[in-house]
Amino acid sequence: MSQPPLPSNPALRVLYSWFFDNIHVDDTWVKQVRELAQRGSVVYVLRNLNPVDFLALDHLTKRYDLPQVGFVNDLRLGVLSPLPGGWKQLIGAKRKITPAEELRTALRTGDSAALFLKRPPSMMDIAGGASGNRGLKEGDELLATLVDMQRKSDRPILLVPQVFLWSNRPDTHGSHFLDVFFGPREWPSPARTIAQFLYNYKHVVMRAGEPLPLDEYLEEHVGPTDETHVRRIIYVMLRRLERERHAVTGPALAPPDRQRSQVLRSPKLQQIIAHMAGDKQEDRYALTRQTLSSLRSMQATPDGATIKALEVLLDRVFHRIYAGIDVDREGLEALRERTKEATLVLLPSHKSHVDYLVLSYIFNYENLSLPFIAAGDNLSFFPLGIVLRRAGAFFIRRQFSGDRLYSATVEAYVRRLIRDGHTIEVFIEGGRSRTGKLMRPHVGLLAMLIDAALAIPNKKVVFVPISIGYERIVETSSYGKELIGGEKNKEDAAGLFKSTEVLRHRYGRINVQFGQHLSIESTLGDLDLDKDDLHSPARRRSVVTRLANRTMEEINRVTAVTPGSITAIALLSDERRSIAHEELVLRAKQLLRFLVSMNARVTPRTAVDGELREEAVNEAVEMFVDAEALEVQRAGEALPLEKGKSGDRSANIGEGVFYRIPERKRIELDTSKNIIIHFFVERALVSMAMLMRPGLDAEEDTVRERVRKLSELFKHEFRFRADADFDTIFDQTIAAMQANGEVVRTGDGRLDAGDGRDGWSGRVWLRTYVSILRSFVEGYRIAARGLGALLKGPLSEKDLLKRSLSIGHRMYLSGELERYEAISKPILQNALHAFKDEGYIQARDNKFTLTTSFSSAEAVRAIEGRIAGYLDMTPEA
Repeated sequence: MSQPPLPSNPALRVLYSWFFDNIHVDDTWVKQVRELAQRGSVVYVLRNLNPVDFLALDHLTKRYDLPQVGFVNDLRLGVLSPLPGGWKQLIGAKRKITPAEELRTALRTGDSAALFLKRPPSMMDIAGGASGNRGLKEGDELLATLVDMQRKSDRPILLVPQVFLWSNRPDTHGSHFLDVFFGPREWPSPARTIAQFLYNYKHVVMRAGEPLPLDEYLEEHVGPTDETHVRRIIYVMLRRLERERHAVTGPALAPPDRQRSQVLRSPKLQQIIAHMAGDKQEDRYALTRQTLSSLRSMQATPDGATIKALEVLLDRVFHRIYAGIDVDREGLEALRERTKEATLVLLPSHKSHVDYLVLSYIFNYENLSLPFIAAGDNLSFFPLGIVLRRAGAFFIRRQFSGDRLYSATVEAYVRRLIRDGHTIEVFIEGGRSRTGKLMRPHVGLLAMLIDAALAIPNKKVVFVPISIGYERIVETSSYGKELIGGEKNKEDAAGLFKSTEVLRHRYGRINVQFGQHLSIESTLGDLDLDKDDLHSPARRRSVVTRLANRTMEEINRVTAVTPGSITAIALLSDERRSIAHEELVLRAKQLLRFLVSMNARVTPRTAVDGELREEAVNEAVEMFVDAEALEVQRAGEALPLEKGKSGDRSANIGEGVFYRIPERKRIELDTSKNIIIHFFVERALVSMAMLMRPGLDAEEDTVRERVRKLSELFKHEFRFRADADFDTIFDQTIAAMQANGEVVRTGDGRLDAGDGRDGWSGRVWLRTYVSILRSFVEGYRIAARGLGALLKGPLSEKDLLKRSLSIGHRMYLSGELERYEAISKPILQNALHAFKDEGYIQARDNKFTLTTSFSSAEAVRAIEGRIAGYLDMTPEA
């Protein structure tokens, strides 16, 4: 696009180039205005009279070569006016024609027009209370002129709501003494607008609402007087302008004490306090004080200065440790549209403490209202708690079942947030996943949010599944220690300062993907229920469970493949001691082709047109080498290559080198691999069932039954599809593998390896799928052998896990296990849940015991043998 000519006025040239070039303009706005200008006459409708808004609009129409603004109502800019005749206003010359005639002339000559609907209250208006803190009439007569023009012309007049947001911070309830001098935030004076711009110049944004074609409006509304038309049009325009404004700033914030008072007045909360207090007034006062104390500990108190400071800090930190943030643009824009009509509940995955900052950072950068974030009270320690609270976090206990008053207080608080229209962010997994896989959803807070939404029927609430992915997680090292049996470190100030170690490393890119928007109504439809059915507690629970499961399915579906995840899974699924660079790239290419065939999302840095970028593998290898999770060695050299004097590790990466994973670092790479492992699970189970003894050419019914048992065994480990039964999923998986040449159906109802594809035989593909899941089977084998400890008597879960982890280390050292990452506490915990479901063990008084049928050493060995059999393959397999 050629550079538009700058205005001849020197003052305007400086103003336009210094200030207005920083305004964020949506490309769709430019396209929309051009299309509207071809249809008819464009009239930009702005909320309140403000010369800065008009000058910005004039600059943007010139910058993008749009129809020039030929009229604006009652600004009197004098020499600063970009319109003809500004000097006459300066000397006070009388206007020869009326504003209505000027407007008609501008539109007839092909120009556009700018129309301000309201005039900000003056200092005297505010001081005297005459305005009620509202804008005063300004554009009514000119709107009547437009209505009259449209009646007499076939050329459409298109009203385009236009809003400039000089600050993305929310308004606050009540007035401030500075409003007398600078105008209220809702109706800012030019002085306030300029101050907001200077403070917030990175986030100045221009938004356009849905246009209103006057000709169509008049055809639909025949009969009312012009005065009625004007009132209706102003109402429609103000509503559309406010929707755009609300999408950026969010609802107004109530002072903390007022918000606590509003929460305390909740009828449901008051009912519970009254019920618990009975007839004792003293108890009622005590319970009220307890509730207020809980609210103070819980409540978020967003603060603009803190958010501004965090913006600067996170800009530096994120650019230092991450190579960038990839955001699902289409999903983000869909979210932006949703904010105009609904209250959002964001449901992201949770793998790192960085998650608490990522969405707020993106929303702040993208000029979306910042969410209120549900955080565990373990993060409320000084000084982090103060910062997070002022950034929008509210802190709740990790466990509060049985505490009726606290539960009611939390529910009343989130209900108030929903009623006020605030975006809420909840980590549905409860805690951070140490393995990279999604954990089972914790539905307690989700159930409260659903109850709160149902209690406010006039509020539309939308639930948004979100995948937050990392190529390498900053807590990977501490996770690795926890997974093999180390104690979890308590969050405190000392740990916060020690965490500055992360600034010395690079962690690849963050990736954020948005899933399909969900609602209570759509969930009811899935279950063939209506809202009247929700009076039943059982059906209410089924809605909560269904929404939680749909959320997890969506997060898995939209999780994107990154250079780190594809490289990690290629490394860990290879059975050799080390792998050549060329073989690693080939392996990553093959696995990526499979993922593309599964419709997995792939980040731009990973592939181009579905084919792997070799540079992506190089970048991931460099990141893992920096973390000492990968060693680089050249053939014939005894020792791994060291970092050169320049500190550049990338010089040792590429053709001719081999990569080896240090044994104790495999579990750290495993977190990167597991982010995308769910795409492979169904084929891996089929492959395992086909390759186990007696080997290939197995009866399909036998394979089906083996896969059924494996699915039941791993139901706590992996998320299986809920939209079809087992046989349907099995048949679809076999059909897909057959289409890809990985398996073949023989005429006598048997399954064998196919001819393969992309240079790999069907047998190689089957072994690769099994290799991806091998560590989990070995982990369950460890747990099975650990059951032998119960032969001596009951054990708590903690003690049984401790003994099983020790057994796992011995099994690995003795060569019974291939994968060090199999020695993982979460895998063992899931295995124990599966063994309980299988009837091997039972829980009594918080301790595990063997059931009667499996209380002998032979029975325990049989359990282990059954699991080990899934990896017992013939040599030719």
